[in-house]
Amino acid sequence: MSEQAGGHGLGALTHLVPDDATVRVLRDLAFDLAREAGELIVDERPDALGVADTKSSEVDVVTVMDRRSEEVLRARIAAARPDDAILGEEDGASAGTSGLTWVIDPIDGTVNYLYGHPFYAVSVAVCVGDTAREGAWLPVAGAVAAPELDRTYVAGHGQGAEVVDRAGRRRPLAVSGCKRLELALVGTGFGYEADKRREQGQMLASLLPRVRDVRRAGAAAIDLCFVAEGILDAYYESGINAWDQAAGQVIATEAGALMSGMPGLPAGKTMAVASTPKIHEALRGCLFPAAR
Repeated sequence: MSEQAGGHGLGALTHLVPDDATVRVLRDLAFDLAREAGELIVDERPDALGVADTKSSEVDVVTVMDRRSEEVLRARIAAARPDDAILGEEDGASAGTSGLTWVIDPIDGTVNYLYGHPFYAVSVAVCVGDTAREGAWLPVAGAVAAPELDRTYVAGHGQGAEVVDRAGRRRPLAVSGCKRLELALVGTGFGYEADKRREQGQMLASLLPRVRDVRRAGAAAIDLCFVAEGILDAYYESGINAWDQAAGQVIATEAGALMSGMPGLPAGKTMAVASTPKIHEALRGCLFPAAR
């Protein structure tokens, strides 16, 4: 059992996970939704795409396609699963009665999408627990569609993880065999506020001499899927939200990754760390030296 399910308090949520047959249904629906929305944001992208709004800062942007993608996802979920709750990046939360919450990011990596960079994705997950509270929820199924990379990643709790290409070819996912932090390729990301970036830069500066190298894709969901696929050995970032994390988390952990947060806490907004098992504690020791 991975750390996301078995450690830092999340084990108390496993009794809320639906039966295997229901998880398969949720996984397959998440896959269909993510792939459909991924095709939409490619096919309907305006020639002159611009910024429709900003959020935490003027560089934290929203496009018309973020809104369009979330609108379609919400409509499809409401039609297929009317009793489930929904939490989306753009339109917030809507209540449900089933105990399941769909957590959706209509475009993870909006700045990449705006600039025509291929590293963006649609992230769709189903969670149990309280998605309004950090560390109080657990993803049970999820999919991440990266249309320009020709990859849709999908996983269900206890059912492994796969990547599927446009032709429908499926391949099981497993993390890399990296056993030494100094040989690890590590992904990370940065927030949009200047003070936050300053803190993140300091953490990166302390880590960089102790790993093989660092990559910054610009989309947390893709980073987590790259850990699952063995393209990255590890990933860490502070400041990500549930919609950035949820689908990638179940995909990474089902592929064998360990996932955790700040010392004594599950992965969440304060910090998310995902890696191959052999380097997890060494990476955490670099990120949180005061806790050693």
